[in-house]
Amino acid sequence: MKNIFKNKVSLVGITALAIVLPAIMALRVEKFEIDRGFTPVQAVTTNEFLNSIGANSAISSRGESIEKTVEAVKYTGIRWIRSGYEGDAPLADYFRLHKETGIRFSYGLMSGGVDINKLLDHGRKLAAQGALLAFEGSNEPNNWSLTYQGEKGGAQLSWKAIANLQHDLYQAVKSEPSLKRFPVWSLSENGAQTDNVGLQFLEIPKGAETIIPEGTRFADFANSHNYFLHNSNPTLYDNQTWNAADPGPLCKVDGLYGNYGLTWKHKFKGYSENELISLPKVTTETGMTIEGIRTEEKQARMYLNMFLAQFKRKWSYTALYLLRDRSDESGNQSFGFYKPDYTPRKSAVYMHNFTTILADKGNLQKPGSFGYSIVGQPETVHELLLKNSNGKYQLVVWGEKANGADHTIVKLDHIARSVKIFDPTTGVEPVDKLTNVSQIKLDLTDHPIIIEL
Repeated sequence: MKNIFKNKVSLVGITALAIVLPAIMALRVEKFEIDRGFTPVQAVTTNEFLNSIGANSAISSRGESIEKTVEAVKYTGIRWIRSGYEGDAPLADYFRLHKETGIRFSYGLMSGGVDINKLLDHGRKLAAQGALLAFEGSNEPNNWSLTYQGEKGGAQLSWKAIANLQHDLYQAVKSEPSLKRFPVWSLSENGAQTDNVGLQFLEIPKGAETIIPEGTRFADFANSHNYFLHNSNPTLYDNQTWNAADPGPLCKVDGLYGNYGLTWKHKFKGYSENELISLPKVTTETGMTIEGIRTEEKQARMYLNMFLAQFKRKWSYTALYLLRDRSDESGNQSFGFYKPDYTPRKSAVYMHNFTTILADKGNLQKPGSFGYSIVGQPETVHELLLKNSNGKYQLVVWGEKANGADHTIVKLDHIARSVKIFDPTTGVEPVDKLTNVSQIKLDLTDHPIIIEL
């Protein structure tokens, strides 16, 4: 009887489970609202994104200190510096900075420089140390003229000398076996050319009707100084850094379109809007000053958005102006991560938190993908899916509202067993930890939130 009773209990248990389990599963599905229908999103390696983050610096000249520059680079976590021989910082300081931080350098002619031989000589030495990132053409020749091979050009003069200098720089780099693998970035502010010498192109195409012959090659990458907040446009508005990174005519600032689509000064035609989207491009200066409603807090948050928006919109590298504010220039010098006395601004602190949270130097070959969506995604909410070499996905979601907040829900196509949420404006530790969730509620204002999955 004892055995029979035991069997009866077992049968009753099995029958009960058969009734209860579907109800349990139904509740579970309802709780997590799983939707397997999301289109997988391709991730980008976290390391690639971090490599895009840079700043302008004179290294150890113009009042800067190599010791302080090393500290600033280590603290902020930036990966490259835009420089050149303008300040004549000794190459030994470049080598030291690279050795102690891993930083690489773009190396350019800077303001009024025309000495290609000197540029390449320094470039060879930087390349031998593994410290060279790219070469760059003239810096803003709209603001000052230069003389190249006996011909004066730039500013309000003909730009033929500028075009010849840029072409010769490109040819010199590409004709040298030890240097030809390095990209050449175009000059900045080519949209100011007074005559149609073709500098709105990387290579002048057939039928362009330019003064310089078609087929002339100038660069591998377009180069802009798309300051997202400038004296010509000093207000704060929604999607400010997102708009500055826009490759098309909707950009409100001096961006890609005004230099490579339809030049801003004399409206010389360049690339089509579709071509500009995929055009290789870098930003070698951008940023904002602090004044009035443009507070130090607002600047710090917008700098985080800036680097994200630039990368998301296919700018390969972006350099903030500046790492440390100039002490040899007058005017409102408040662009930098650091004040002239190397006191860190909030932008340095937030960048430190940001790069510390994302920290990655691994070489991940296949970052993979997964499905997610942002419910009713507002136009001021943007996202970037990263994959860290530690195996974690890092979904960065940021808001670009000048005022107020967007209340959003990120839905996943699976149940995430462990989720950490970070806010770089508060520190490097998670602000929340979740378990067994398939959706995450976010209140987004004017800075990024990082979701680690």
